[in-house]
Amino acid sequence: MLTTHQMPINTFKAAMAAGTPQIGLWVGMANANAAEALAGTGYDWLLLDGEHAPNSPQTILEQLRAVAPYPVQSVVRPVVGDVALVKQYLDVGAQTLLIPMIDTPEHAALMVQAMRYAPAGIRGMGAALARASRYNQVYNYVEQADAQMCLLVQAETRLAVQNLQAIADTEGVDGVFFGPADLSASMGYPGQPGHPEVVKTMLDGIALVRKAGKAPGILMTDPVQAQMYLDAGALFVAVGVDTLLLVAAARGLVQKFKKPGAQDAHKPGY
Repeated sequence: MLTTHQMPINTFKAAMAAGTPQIGLWVGMANANAAEALAGTGYDWLLLDGEHAPNSPQTILEQLRAVAPYPVQSVVRPVVGDVALVKQYLDVGAQTLLIPMIDTPEHAALMVQAMRYAPAGIRGMGAALARASRYNQVYNYVEQADAQMCLLVQAETRLAVQNLQAIADTEGVDGVFFGPADLSASMGYPGQPGHPEVVKTMLDGIALVRKAGKAPGILMTDPVQAQMYLDAGALFVAVGVDTLLLVAAARGLVQKFKKPGAQDAHKPGY
């Protein structure tokens, strides 16, 4: 008797649909060992970043494998909302994608199509070659896959905010993520994600997305601000970034042993 594998359940998607907030961590080191170490630290989700970190489908695949044994969900962010790239990330096993720079409902709808097999969408067939189907060992993978896919889109510009209602109302969009850095710059306040106008825009956006029956999300490393957005109704909130945590911990440790302003005797050469 042939052994078949069960379709992996997207617990991240299910938790948000139930209204349970999910706490995440941004992972940008593009390293499977780092991802695995972080997978056991208690977060609900890890964002494997392919937009601003040097990742590719191959390095994301390595991190998905490293994280898989742990009780944490991987969320993958491609560099761009491209149909072919979405296909690759889904085939290597990602079930939740966070697509950057979605400014219009038309682009959101295209990403919905890219996440689904025909006749509901345009995801390319080829599951027999894919880790997602355990190399054709998940029974009826093609029939089951769509229900476990979770699409999160990023609202990061004035245009996206103008179109937010239509984006949130797009069938198949599960959540809308607000990017404070890009949004603040687009609004004319670069480097000021805490500007009152930016904060108001995001709080209003969170309320709108929740009213549309979708999950709002945000990245906020300030714990007070992160809690504020959770209290306002955000359902997926990343509260840290791996690179920032590493540097902060390393700086804090060395400063316990070196006098303020002390310099190394040997400076790096160029």
